[in-house]
Amino acid sequence: MKSVSTYLITLSLLFSMSVAAQQEFLTTHYMFNGLALNPAYAGVHDGVSASFLSRNQWVGFEGAPSTQVATIHSPLSGRPVSLGAALFRDQLGLSTEYGAYFSYAYRIPITKELKLSMGLQFSTHSFAVEYSQAENGVFDAGDNLGDISEFKWNVGSGALLHTDRLFVGFSVPQMLNKSVGVPNPDGNFSQLVRHYYLFAGYAFSLGRNMVLKPNVLVKSVGNAPAQIDLNANLLIKSFLWVGASYRSKDSIDGILGFQITPQLLVSYATDFSLTDIDNQSHEIMINYIFELPTKKILTPRYF
Repeated sequence: MKSVSTYLITLSLLFSMSVAAQQEFLTTHYMFNGLALNPAYAGVHDGVSASFLSRNQWVGFEGAPSTQVATIHSPLSGRPVSLGAALFRDQLGLSTEYGAYFSYAYRIPITKELKLSMGLQFSTHSFAVEYSQAENGVFDAGDNLGDISEFKWNVGSGALLHTDRLFVGFSVPQMLNKSVGVPNPDGNFSQLVRHYYLFAGYAFSLGRNMVLKPNVLVKSVGNAPAQIDLNANLLIKSFLWVGASYRSKDSIDGILGFQITPQLLVSYATDFSLTDIDNQSHEIMINYIFELPTKKILTPRYF
């Protein structure tokens, strides 16, 4: 292949045939906003939590992956029910996906501090591949590939056990297998397949001015090897977050965040690739929690 752009265009073709790589977007800040991973996460901040995240991978490469996610979730006042929604855009080369997640969670008190949240999710997905925008020479003249646009829906579920310092969750955001895209060489269509997520974290106090929060995320899909994210974040004087992550066979990541107020968190992450594509990725996240009339946010949230 003569250029990176040609490589990415060809890659987007492969992704349209094998959609698993595009089905669930990837973020480094999962430990600060898990709504995109688990519908049971809705309402855990005990306020109206709104966030925006933007991620750019392989910076400097034409057609490199780009993801934007906006979420909002909140408990319903006086009820054990929470609602949430997420909108996202995920682009790679000629392929773009737009989606929306709508979440419902029911919270059950186990003890005074420990709660179990059970969540359900309905999602919509709009896939588009614009082969007409490909550079000359990428495809053979006989390919006759036309632009593709498809709409799919799915359902998911999850559970989350949590306190102010602990969270353990399991989820299946896409429970239904659905065909999508163009046929594979054998004539069969690719499938929207189930993804399984298991994640956990705990915030340990290290004296008066520091809190250490290790996290782990295990991702599994189909017959592919499971991917593990190991992360640790240190909160210093309730203001500065410093963290590092390892994503198996993918990247080493750094996180720097500022807890400007107990309600407002601004954080930046950068990924250093461990793959053949030797380049950095950048990610920024903003989260703000609006207080409910019956709640007062006094300390930063740990997850």
